[in-house]
Amino acid sequence: YGEIAKMAGYPGYARHVGKALGNLPEGSKLPWFRVINSQGKISLKGRDLDRQKQKLEAEGVEVSEIGKIALRKYKWQP
Repeated sequence: YGEIAKMAGYPGYARHVGKALGNLPEGSKLPWFRVINSQGKISLKGRDLDRQKQKLEAEGVEVSEIGKIALRKYKWQP
């Protein structure tokens, strides 16, 4: 979230990124599910975590049972 805020010109506004993603309309084409926290974990809980995990796995990303992703392997580098 922080890296997205920084790239958008708003360093320190990671929570705003999370809020914007959380307010996306149903059916949005934005790949919100590709955004994970700085520890390499899915920040969502419950069914939302499961949904994000399924979407990432459908793209070939390995996700642990607790929603952890290997940043060294999968982190996007612009």
